[in-house]
Amino acid sequence: MILLVISAAITSVLLLLLVYISVGEKSPVDDRLMEVAARAESPSSDSLFRDHPTGLAAVASVFTNFLKPLRDLITSNDEELAYQLSLAGFKDPAHIEVFASAKILLPVAGFIASSFAGSNMLVIAIVATAAGFFLPDLFVTQLIARRRAKVRLAFPDALDLLVICMGAGLGIDQALVRVGGEMKMTSPVLAEELQVITREQRAGKPRLEAWRGMSERLDLDFVRQFVTMLVQTERFGTPIANALGQFSDTLRLRRTQEAEEMAAKSGVKLLFPLVFFIFPSIFVVLLGPAMLNIGKLLTDFAK
Repeated sequence: MILLVISAAITSVLLLLLVYISVGEKSPVDDRLMEVAARAESPSSDSLFRDHPTGLAAVASVFTNFLKPLRDLITSNDEELAYQLSLAGFKDPAHIEVFASAKILLPVAGFIASSFAGSNMLVIAIVATAAGFFLPDLFVTQLIARRRAKVRLAFPDALDLLVICMGAGLGIDQALVRVGGEMKMTSPVLAEELQVITREQRAGKPRLEAWRGMSERLDLDFVRQFVTMLVQTERFGTPIANALGQFSDTLRLRRTQEAEEMAAKSGVKLLFPLVFFIFPSIFVVLLGPAMLNIGKLLTDFAK
């Protein structure tokens, strides 16, 4: 009975949210006028995102505003959450509301789904609720690792293209634009970051600060080392093309060493599956018939 009441309450809240959004939805002209007015009031704002979320983000925003105390308890710090989401590639501020809504709704959905379990309903409810709460965090962590892996694989190739472009007579800024366009097919993530650097420099941001911004957005050690190398090259006046080539060779050597290390660890990692899963099966197949024959002989000998 309690589960039915909870389900009916959640359904009523969702219906009210949909009605609110459908009735209070503004026309595109009004949204555009509000956006222009907001930009006129704050011309120094450098936000790259929309101030008025639409679609799923709007539903999530209304839902989290309705449950603001619970949302603040779950997220605790919007700046840190926004940084983690940006590492995963979600740079729109509206994604914070979507994440908070998922953290609230998924445990409730897991609890309601566990009510259909026949036996051990309490244990299943606890596990499903905990899984629904931690699932968004695991999803974001997996996306961050995947995004970093893509950048790690594509970064040496981007440096080689920079060296080639600069060897052909282009400056580093023009070479960056060309490499950003060439890397769209092979590594969209790195191409996007390079295009962000280009846009920031066109907006008047210094080159080194734009590169430092990329290192903060990616949060990778070799990107920080690359920015440090650029700072030293700019300070001492050494040729940047040679430094880029040596740094790309260093990255490839490090990647080769990591692959050799993983290959060396594979033997130890395969030991436990061999001992506990494969060897027992082999022993059963090889020794099973022999043991049956020995038992039959012993039975005949006893007779």
